[in-house]
Amino acid sequence: MKTIRTVGIVGLGLIGGSMARSVRKHTIAKVYGYDLNPDAMSLAELSGAIDGPLTEENLKECDLLMIAIFPKALVEWVRNHADDIPTTAILVDLCGVKQYIYDNVSPIAREKGFLYVGGHPMAGKEVSGFTNSDAELYKDASMILCPDDTANIDDLDTLKAFYLSLGFGEVVFSTPEEHDRIIAYTSQLAHAASSAYIKSPTSRQRMGFTAGSYKDMTRVARLDPEMWTQLFMVNRENMIGELQELVDNLTGYLEALKADDPEQLKKLFEEGRDLKVTEPIENC
Repeated sequence: MKTIRTVGIVGLGLIGGSMARSVRKHTIAKVYGYDLNPDAMSLAELSGAIDGPLTEENLKECDLLMIAIFPKALVEWVRNHADDIPTTAILVDLCGVKQYIYDNVSPIAREKGFLYVGGHPMAGKEVSGFTNSDAELYKDASMILCPDDTANIDDLDTLKAFYLSLGFGEVVFSTPEEHDRIIAYTSQLAHAASSAYIKSPTSRQRMGFTAGSYKDMTRVARLDPEMWTQLFMVNRENMIGELQELVDNLTGYLEALKADDPEQLKKLFEEGRDLKVTEPIENC
């Protein structure tokens, strides 16, 4: 198992910034960071989240390179810097979709000789930016890794030990296909439902009438439109299927109400309740 002594992070928003803070807090690794936003760079250095800016020179020293930017920009960054990534390095993207990244980055990694492993930390907030980053954002969270056949056991042991050292509760191995199919339901669909739900005119009359259920339903409607548009579009087939399933399920409740059929409505509620009751505790 290798020791990760130098980490480079591209993108110092909520995810990348939290990763930088976490690595600095929980490991002895040096952390170099890069962000297009000069304010994020300044804050990251002043707060001690990074040891300095990621440059062409120290990029060549990195044992681990993590990229936390939008999908299309991520692919472009790798294309532009592939020659500077050392063949001894492991590149892990921290993007919310995997197949698109894999299809575009894996061929570059194979050609240039460095290892690429898709990654997705299952943690976040409804707000973005370095100012909202947190060294403990990933505490007890799941880290998903999607390696291909170029990764060996030693590489995967290295990554697993590293992410567990940051406070992740578990490391889950998957494939890009499986990741995108499931994440369309567990994450992306929730954002779509929240965005659609808050558009009701009644939401403007809610003051004094809301409690936990409203807050839970609307929390992630405060999203980054550009990022989530890219995530949805590169995972559109899976999202179409999950959205259609949700629409079909909601239609059942609507039809029961229109038909003045309390027994059917009760049955629908019981089905949902029973599925939730039998869901594994760790996934609740």
